[in-house]
Amino acid sequence: MIRVLLADDHHLVRQGLCAFLEKAGDIEVVGEAADGHEALTLVERFLPDVLVLDIAMPHLNGVDVVERLRSLGVKTRTLILSMYADETLVRRALRNGAKGYLLKRAVSAELLLAVRAVSRGDTFLSPEVAGPVVSSLVDAPSRLADLGPLDQLTSREREVLQLIAEGHTNREIATHLHLSEKTVEKHRGHLMAKLRTTTPPASSASPSSTAWSRSTRSP
Repeated sequence: MIRVLLADDHHLVRQGLCAFLEKAGDIEVVGEAADGHEALTLVERFLPDVLVLDIAMPHLNGVDVVERLRSLGVKTRTLILSMYADETLVRRALRNGAKGYLLKRAVSAELLLAVRAVSRGDTFLSPEVAGPVVSSLVDAPSRLADLGPLDQLTSREREVLQLIAEGHTNREIATHLHLSEKTVEKHRGHLMAKLRTTTPPASSASPSSTAWSRSTRSP
């Protein structure tokens, strides 16, 4: 039996996925998470074989959840679900440790194939993203020259940036991440330097933070 944890911020989506997966007979849904931090907590609690993870999660996006899981050393493998077929986003997810990347418009049979493949330790990519990703790896053995400003951010800086993009104040960010406001200000300074902006990142004022929000959250 493949033990699966579902992580999506839409309750109806989780319900639909749960009902569909459990009809397969060889898959058991052991838990559901509504945001990135809850996903991490439940993975540590239930130790599922596969985490089916929406990339556009509140507070901590799917790409950063995968990176945190790798640092925790758990054996859970991650299958990313996404609206986006963007090659850069796919590469970032795989580089952070995801074993699969499935577009949400995929047919139901693909989801079952993906969950089973990832549970075995195989990599599964939607056909729409597999070609461009493989070609990019073949054509450019070293991707260092392609790294953009967001790739230079630490996991904590990306987390702060996402919360800024969601409109949270320094005090709210500090409370949410269990940091001091001074530390949040320091992260803001690093973000300004790395993203080459002279305006403190904000949900309405920073093109960089807005772009990150668009690249990590569904409409």
